[in-house]
Amino acid sequence: FNSTVENKIIFKWHYGGPPATESTAKPPPFKDHTFLHSGIGGAAAGKKNRTWKNLKQLLVLERALPWKLDDPNYYNIDAPPSLKPAKKYSDISGLPANYTDPQTKLRFTSPDEFSYIRLLPSDVVTGYLTLRKATCIVP
Repeated sequence: FNSTVENKIIFKWHYGGPPATESTAKPPPFKDHTFLHSGIGGAAAGKKNRTWKNLKQLLVLERALPWKLDDPNYYNIDAPPSLKPAKKYSDISGLPANYTDPQTKLRFTSPDEFSYIRLLPSDVVTGYLTLRKATCIVP
């Protein structure tokens, strides 16, 4: 028992540094004890110091601003086309599609959807393609 206590003391002394006494411990110079955090989650977290506006209030405030005709908005911003390829989704389930049926040109995700697509009549396939705004090439 004596040797384990000595090992613990040596371990603490070697890895944890010398034991600190209360008289030698000084507060760090960068800490200000008079500081009161006013943000959310700080010392003043119980105080309600910010009111949130709902969407209707924000829209009314935005319309009341003095906008000029040449100010940018969502309608007149011209952006270049995206460099990323367009994401493709299944015409049946709406999940991300990795496959396209060569006969009907419908996109699908799983073998179950593929077998379902092959059983569809041509007018339903045409309807799916028009929903996707794809050209209808069904024999």
